[in-house]
Amino acid sequence: MEILFLLIPISLIIIGLIVWMFLWAIRSGQFDDLEGPAHQILMDKDNIEDIKQEMGKEK
Repeated sequence: MEILFLLIPISLIIIGLIVWMFLWAIRSGQFDDLEGPAHQILMDKDNIEDIKQEMGKEK
């Protein structure tokens, strides 16, 4: 039973640290764009106009 006097404050400190880290992550913008990096992989970085001009020259 005496161990509770040690475990409860330690658990409250750990919970406080977790909440502080979560709030820091929100304020620093870690959750601003969750889908952007996933879609960026699928996007082609080539210029569409250059590809159309090359196809026009081949015909």
